[in-house]
Amino acid sequence: MSTAGPLGAAALAATYAERLVLGTVRDVHGAVAVRVHGVVDAAAGGTTASHRLHDGVARGVYSGIGLGLRAASSGLRAADGAAGRAGIGPRLDDTPRGRLLLSAVNGLIGDRLREESPEHFFDMGVRVSGRDVVLDGPGLAAAYPRARGAVVVFVHGLSESEAYWERPVRPRRDEVVPGYGQALEQDGWTPVQVRVNTGLPIKENAVALASLLDRLVAAWPVAVRRIALVGHSMGGLILRAACAVSTDAEPWTGRVTDVVTLGAPHLGAPLERLANAGACTLGRFPESAPFGRILEFRSPGILDLRRGLAADVQNLPHARYHLVAATLTRSARNPLAESLGDLLVPYSSAIGRPRRGAVMFPGADVLHVPRADHFDLLNHDTVRAALRSWLQEDPDARTSTQEASR
Repeated sequence: MSTAGPLGAAALAATYAERLVLGTVRDVHGAVAVRVHGVVDAAAGGTTASHRLHDGVARGVYSGIGLGLRAASSGLRAADGAAGRAGIGPRLDDTPRGRLLLSAVNGLIGDRLREESPEHFFDMGVRVSGRDVVLDGPGLAAAYPRARGAVVVFVHGLSESEAYWERPVRPRRDEVVPGYGQALEQDGWTPVQVRVNTGLPIKENAVALASLLDRLVAAWPVAVRRIALVGHSMGGLILRAACAVSTDAEPWTGRVTDVVTLGAPHLGAPLERLANAGACTLGRFPESAPFGRILEFRSPGILDLRRGLAADVQNLPHARYHLVAATLTRSARNPLAESLGDLLVPYSSAIGRPRRGAVMFPGADVLHVPRADHFDLLNHDTVRAALRSWLQEDPDARTSTQEASR
């Protein structure tokens, strides 16, 4: 769990303002100055006085600003640590907005925070009411007093937190619309929400999730007879990868009957590929290279979205797969469904159906949600109804629905 407070967040902002903002301005300024002074110096036959004066002033200004930002960061970090040890003021993990901020920042630079700012870093954990649950018998019994043998595990997407599963439905004002977990609880399931540090590599998160589910199943208050996995966006990839991890404990994967992915980029996310191409293009010119370095600053978790999972990640042979894809268009056959998709993930990527080659999930249920974006999938009437339909039936007796909607 993160131990940082508001002052710690300000310290982190000062650190990256010095590294990214100031560094980018300094380097762009320097590259432009080199080009301009190169022309002037060539005409003058040597380094001009104005060139030397400019360089000296620029070094002094940027060094002074950088020193001030580093001093501010150090002071704020020390003050935040002292406040935390004295129990003064809230920690970021104590408030909904603070938790959202931590999840967003860890999604962007979580790998760096682990080494450089551990007070802002958090590990994967089961969460109830914004708190980590201790994965032993007493801890799980206290967190889930009405635990049942059917467990549905929710894993969120990039820079999200477990709170995203309670996303309000926009069009309605007076009606309280339950989240997926609450709806499935009415059908005999116990919802378990996992918070993931999405800035870490998908493979690392998959290993951590497999270990977490080993402990969860072993210490669950009642015998676990059935597990359903529901993942949004990157969460769907983490779930799939976790199912392929071998552990020494009795495999929980044998109890998995259903895997549901909501807008998961099974074939990769074009936005990440675009960012990679942009970084390479910007890096070709001295004046634009600093902006390219900002794009290169993104976390390994983001980089992993470029192509999706490796082709050798196998599906569970005994589990049923359900693929949900949203598009901004009414029809999934509209050309924009492939280019824009749900704003972040194209339709074909969300259902694992490449233009060439075999489909990734033969026999899977496919649900198309028209006129919806990537984040609408976190709480949508059509998806809620499909989840209740898919998960209430006996998986051995149910017949396949090849396409729930097109």
